[in-house]
Amino acid sequence: MNEELLYQIILSPYVSEKSTRLADKHKQFVFEVRPDASKPLIKQAVEKMFNVKVESITVLNAQGKVKRHGRTSGRRRATKKAYVRLKPGFDIDFLTTG
Repeated sequence: MNEELLYQIILSPYVSEKSTRLADKHKQFVFEVRPDASKPLIKQAVEKMFNVKVESITVLNAQGKVKRHGRTSGRRRATKKAYVRLKPGFDIDFLTTG
């Protein structure tokens, strides 16, 4: 697999109360990924970028919300999230990584 493509799969970590709770309790991290990313590509990208072993991946497609601004209505963009569970003994620390 092309290494440049692997570095473009993960767009950003998704930080929220839920994702922080999942990281602390289950070693499960949430990332925003490209819409065309598949589970095997996400697994390769996470293992390559953070030097960890991945146990499982769950993917969620979140549709964009419809928002109104006065009379005009618009739509926020749709996102794809990947919930990545790490094998025991591995951890990702975003403060020292990178």
